Amino acid sequence: MDSLHQIANWMPALVHATGTTLALTATSVVTALALGIVLALAKISGNSWINKPATAYVFFFRGTPLLIQLFFIYFGLPQIFPELNISSRFLAAYIAFSLNIAAYLAEIIRAAIQSIDKGQMEAARSLGMGYGQAMRLVVIPQSYRRMIPPVCNEFIMVLKDTALVSIIALNDLTFQTKMIASNKASALVYVPALAIYLVLTAIFTIIFNNLEKKFSVYE
Repeated sequence: MDSLHQIANWMPALVHATGTTLALTATSVVTALALGIVLALAKISGNSWINKPATAYVFFFRGTPLLIQLFFIYFGLPQIFPELNISSRFLAAYIAFSLNIAAYLAEIIRAAIQSIDKGQMEAARSLGMGYGQAMRLVVIPQSYRRMIPPVCNEFIMVLKDTALVSIIALNDLTFQTKMIASNKASALVYVPALAIYLVLTAIFTIIFNNLEKKFSVYE
């Protein structure tokens, strides 16, 4: 009973910190999705002035650890460029996560677009559409269904990876859990923290599975 009472006392702080975790996940993924579309289109472009920078971007952010990128943006960047000092921990985490996730989503989106039969583009062009119009009205809408599963998986991965922001003392679920464990000298707090992460993952998995089934009807 004492353990349950302790957990009940900790829950308000944990739930509040969960809000930060969800906010960071949602804002980062939405921003990264927009940037990922731009990068994907740039990567499949025949223009090397567009293609090469996009390819380099994806290589860099996929080839270096997210944690190091977070450290660099929050600690390193202000030392190199003092005017770029980011005082907000949430903003620093948001920038790092958005830039990193965009590289992964770019590859997902690129693969989905290129999986569409080339005949679709040829048919659209034969109807008098320009390249951009054909991509926007014909190719990309057909690729949505193929993007959904990997994008949803990426969202869930990001939800769990947000635990990394505790290293810069952003008050997310992991940081709040560590603080309670330290202040109360009790490891029991890790039990509700694990449960919250598990519940969140389960909820979003169900939502995304239903979304995938809904769109697969039209496949």
